[in-house]
Amino acid sequence: MTGDTQQDELEDSKMPLIDHLIELRNRLMWAIGAILIAFLLCYAVSDRIYNFLVQPLADILAGQGRRMIYTGLTEAFFTYVKVAFWAGCFISFPIVASQIWMFVAPGLYKHERKAFLPFLVATPVMFLTGAGIVYYFIFPMAWRFFLGFEFHPGGDGNALPIEFEARVGEYLHLVMSLIFAFGIAFQLPVLLTLLIRVGIISTDALASKRRYAIVGAFIAAAVLTPPDVISQVSLALPLIALYEIAIIVGRRIEKARAASEAE
Repeated sequence: MTGDTQQDELEDSKMPLIDHLIELRNRLMWAIGAILIAFLLCYAVSDRIYNFLVQPLADILAGQGRRMIYTGLTEAFFTYVKVAFWAGCFISFPIVASQIWMFVAPGLYKHERKAFLPFLVATPVMFLTGAGIVYYFIFPMAWRFFLGFEFHPGGDGNALPIEFEARVGEYLHLVMSLIFAFGIAFQLPVLLTLLIRVGIISTDALASKRRYAIVGAFIAAAVLTPPDVISQVSLALPLIALYEIAIIVGRRIEKARAASEAE
């Protein structure tokens, strides 16, 4: 009886192919429109976004009379455009995600929609968590490490100093890439828990592969972060912790599924 109810529910949600294409077009237009509006709004305040992104470096170099430079005539302009588009994608993500959800949800059963909705909410939360960690903890440590390689000669007049003068485009590209990388990396428990929920993997399999996961976490950290031990360990340890959290949450899901099947 339950299977018939689910089949009727799915049949009611079916629509012709042309209607699907029209629905997809409408959702894409809403998503693109949201990104465009957010981009224009962010470009209007791109100088403030720039100040926010450069603040970790400015705090370390405060009082030294340092500056950011650009070496191409159009570099500063396109840097502001990239910053505005990057921030616009952040701001418009909830609208884009809701449009994707409204397109996909009619093709799911009611219980499947309830199962996926928590993961849709958890995705931006975990992304912001990863972005916050890299901005407030990793950047200060990594920037101090790299600035430690500056060289100011003492009494030797023949030696040339090594002094940091950051190109604005390169610096902001590095900052935005690291924030994006940490945000994506923190989607690990969401992905693993979703795979457990749909039955593709099990917590026993994850637990048995724990040693490989630890190695993979350090490899991912070495690829995604600057080449210093502090940054790599700062990403690898949270990834390992998130892997364990996914196993704990997954076991609760499996217990709830087993109890439901028993009933």
